[in-house]
Amino acid sequence: MNPVKRSLINMHLTVMLLGGTALFSKLIPLTAVDITFGRSLPAFILLFIIVKLSGESLKLNSTKDYFIGVGLGIIMAVHWVTYFASMQYASVSVGIIALFTFPVITVLLEPLFEKIRIRWQDITSTLVVLVGIWLIVPSTSLSDEVTLGVLIGVFSAFLYAIRNLMHRKYFSHYSGSKAMAYQTMTICPVLVLFLSDDVATMSMETFGLLLLLGTVFTAFPHAMIATALKHLRAKTFSLVACMQPFYGVIFAIIVLNESPRWQTLLGGLLVISAAIYETVHTHKEEKRLAATGN
Repeated sequence: MNPVKRSLINMHLTVMLLGGTALFSKLIPLTAVDITFGRSLPAFILLFIIVKLSGESLKLNSTKDYFIGVGLGIIMAVHWVTYFASMQYASVSVGIIALFTFPVITVLLEPLFEKIRIRWQDITSTLVVLVGIWLIVPSTSLSDEVTLGVLIGVFSAFLYAIRNLMHRKYFSHYSGSKAMAYQTMTICPVLVLFLSDDVATMSMETFGLLLLLGTVFTAFPHAMIATALKHLRAKTFSLVACMQPFYGVIFAIIVLNESPRWQTLLGGLLVISAAIYETVHTHKEEKRLAATGN
């Protein structure tokens, strides 16, 4: 099989696995903090093994990079906790759609990190996303768990955007597997003091689900991304990644018997459309700047 075609298939499989992580918020009978800790522990062990087997050094280039890695790990810890909490309060469909407001949030935050101006098209994308979120939210009361789940999901998206921007500016000279290895390693000690007593008494089934989440649905996809990008452009990966909410919603319907409201599906369509638009524009802009030498 052609290497590019194989990489594209692997990329879709990767995005499907990442979309499948949402299911564990409902399948694992633990708090969002417990799930995040249980996800990170096997993930960082396996990622470090993958980095070592690939022949890459486990060391970072400077003391400053270790501090940056820890900082990114702390942000990632809160992002993952709020990611799972969002779906526990609302639903997998609602939570994963709320998360994918992050491409538009990224565009709004970019001027703080780069010399980039916000365009009127970006404001339009923001308005489209706001309409999409408005359709998903059933009421304006925080006593409504779906509404609370949406707000937590958008906050998780904000953290994810911050993490991605900081990673691109300060940590992108490391491979995805190595960067994630250090971030997942940081998550474990950050969360250990906040674990519930249920972790010590969890069943073997729960332990197996956490192991599955940390390895097959976390460590392997991040390793596969690094491999696929050898044959695919970053733009291709970004566009395929926008399929993650679609896969997540389909999995939720099949595995969890969720029945998303038509408002949720329409709101999701608006949010994902804005995400795809911003993804395409970002790569066009990067290509233009590279051509002009700016």
